Amino acid sequence: MAVKELRNIGISAHIDSGKTTLTERILFYTDKIHAIHEVRGKDGVGATMDSMDLERERGITIQSAATNVTWKDYNINIIDTPGHVDFTVEVERALRVLDGAILVLCSVGGVQSLSITVDRQLKRYGVPRLAFVNKCDRTGANPFKVCTQLKEKLGLNASMVQIPIGL
Repeated sequence: MAVKELRNIGISAHIDSGKTTLTERILFYTDKIHAIHEVRGKDGVGATMDSMDLERERGITIQSAATNVTWKDYNINIIDTPGHVDFTVEVERALRVLDGAILVLCSVGGVQSLSITVDRQLKRYGVPRLAFVNKCDRTGANPFKVCTQLKEKLGLNASMVQIPIGL
């Protein structure tokens, strides 16, 4: 495998934005796993990327976790990072190896203070990113407001693109 065919992609955001859930879906749709599990472990299994018992119990990512998937002719290392402010150093450590990142934002909560911190970290390390607005099915969801916040609070060139389910 050539280096040009390998990418390190980080999943970054504030707590409870859906980073680990998004990662779980990516693993499922790339045939890396064959069942989708709940982050908080309600199904008795828990998310694939949350390997520590405390992570499964609390439903948060404490330690960055990496896995590998194949998409078309590319091998992609996916790094799921913590979203809680107490683990910012762990996020910093992961950012140093990224070729790109997905900045996950909750459609209800929008751009929050830790979203701004994560975006600042991505800029500091020169990591290209795209924003993914998650949880659009929730009561109070407003992806258009989040798009406006991306422009106003983060100074990003944001526009809406709807991704079809099932790719």
